[in-house]
Amino acid sequence: MSLTTALHGDDLVLGYQRTTVVHGVAVHLAAGRVTALVGPNGSGKSTVLRSLARLHPLEQGSIRVDAVDVAALSAREFARRVTLLAQSRPHPSGLEVRDVVAFGRHPHRRRFAPLTETDRAAIDRAMGITGVAAMARRGVDRLSGGELQRVWLATCLAQETGVVLLDEPTNHLDLRYQVETLDLVRDLAEEHGTAVGVVLHDLDHAASVADDVVLLHQGRVLAAGPPADVLTSEHLSHAYGLAIDVTTDPGTGRVRVHPRGRHHGRTR
Repeated sequence: MSLTTALHGDDLVLGYQRTTVVHGVAVHLAAGRVTALVGPNGSGKSTVLRSLARLHPLEQGSIRVDAVDVAALSAREFARRVTLLAQSRPHPSGLEVRDVVAFGRHPHRRRFAPLTETDRAAIDRAMGITGVAAMARRGVDRLSGGELQRVWLATCLAQETGVVLLDEPTNHLDLRYQVETLDLVRDLAEEHGTAVGVVLHDLDHAASVADDVVLLHQGRVLAAGPPADVLTSEHLSHAYGLAIDVTTDPGTGRVRVHPRGRHHGRTR
């Protein structure tokens, strides 16, 4: 994986039909760092991420990878540099897990060419670090939602790109695999120099995994920077429309988020 790859989106204006939903957003993903996009439903997080993956057209703005305008890259060239784990994915039928993970090697292969040793090594590595190697010969029809989520993540990693985009990667995962997925996100940045952009709803997850956080509100950047600077009571209460307390974990020094609902403070 590249140690220099970075993805930059500047002045992004995005919409659906005649409605603009993202207004002048900037997102910079640096090699070796994790950037989390957070915000309430409808704030534009996934739309921004899809635009960075060239899956949502720009009304205005520019996106560059390795200082190259992505519009100048072929689909294959782009797929060798950027991969996306989307929320909505097809549910393959009649295939084994290893076959699905092998899809990630398509940008690196000639049409109809057999898998090379390099391809097989990348597939094995991706299955190993996502914990799906033991189910390599299982049919994907027999997998749970959480297991299939990890298979699709392995498919992205088999692509071996310098930029990895993840849209709510902990969805459908139990607590153990949520933690392991977040650990994997950190490993991608720290051990492989990957630029990671991840959409997360869980703000504690964002605080624990991200080097930088972009807080979106109504399609605009409300705050951006280190987690402690962005995930403040003032910023979050404004963005989410309810009182939110923010404390610092004395053991880790990380931000902890405490929304105050109607039953906040109730004793048992």
